[in-house]
Amino acid sequence: MSTKLLVLGVNGFIGSSMVEKILKETDWEIYGMDLSDHKVKAFLGHSRLHFVKDNVLENMPWVEEHIKKCDVIFPLVAVANPALYVSDPLFVYKLDYESNIDIVKLCVKHKKHLVFPSTSEVYGMSKDIPFDEETSSLVTGPINKQRWIYSCVKQLLDRVIYAYGMQENLNYTLFRPFNWIGPKQDEIKSSQKGSARVLAQFVSNIIDGKDLQLVDGGNQRRCFTYIDDGIDALIKIVKKRNNEAHRRIFNIGNPDNEYSIKVLAEMTIEAMKRYPEYKALAASVKITATTAGNYYGNGYQDVERRVPSIKNARKYLDWSPKVSMEEALQRTLDYHLG
Repeated sequence: MSTKLLVLGVNGFIGSSMVEKILKETDWEIYGMDLSDHKVKAFLGHSRLHFVKDNVLENMPWVEEHIKKCDVIFPLVAVANPALYVSDPLFVYKLDYESNIDIVKLCVKHKKHLVFPSTSEVYGMSKDIPFDEETSSLVTGPINKQRWIYSCVKQLLDRVIYAYGMQENLNYTLFRPFNWIGPKQDEIKSSQKGSARVLAQFVSNIIDGKDLQLVDGGNQRRCFTYIDDGIDALIKIVKKRNNEAHRRIFNIGNPDNEYSIKVLAEMTIEAMKRYPEYKALAASVKITATTAGNYYGNGYQDVERRVPSIKNARKYLDWSPKVSMEEALQRTLDYHLG
């Protein structure tokens, strides 16, 4: 019998990428809900994708009906944008926590496997390099740095899910993406400042002939992971959900793709010079410095390095990332600009 997945937020970056890869590589069925469908439009006629355009928060009867119907539940509805953490922390709380806690409880009630998107942000300013899922402390800043509300909301959900596993036998897997990048992550054309994540923001700025602004010099280092590698890990989690992935936490990242934001800006400019339409624009933009306060507001606080240990994913999922940073950039730009 074909595995049935419920993907809430199916039109998002992870959800839409899951649809493409799962329909291509498996015989699984996907039931999905989202407010819009532009990222999955090419697959709406597929016999194994059952899509409903609706608001998850306002149609919980449908959600519960499909939790009962499906084998594996992916609640992917979330805000993952640092600018919004600072400017609208209550929205982040409502969407990321309140929209998910009821779904967690329904997975407990109906004894379903919950695959929940945690985040690399839960490690906060931990001094561990690399971050370990079982042993690293989760360190955040003071209350007046609203940037941490996303991290705290996700951490609380992680702890509640873990407790439901311990006390009420919930079968769960938590996965922590480390700076996943790729096609369909954000809109790249004319993104307003702070409205897209870093790579899409840089590409958008180049298209618009604007300088690339480095927050506090751009010395922060991140491990960038191509979306296809990430989705491969999720597929392995589903396949191993009753065995190796049962009640485990997995960092899903690429330690070999660690670069500073400054180097990412330089790489993006060089990569865009290979596209004739954008060569002159890429050559003309400058890389400038700005402060976190000017760019995000006073509620922002940054992390110097964010490096995952992926030994658990290697051991239990037989997963390792394969796509280099150069190839990830090329594939992403080919999708948007080719």
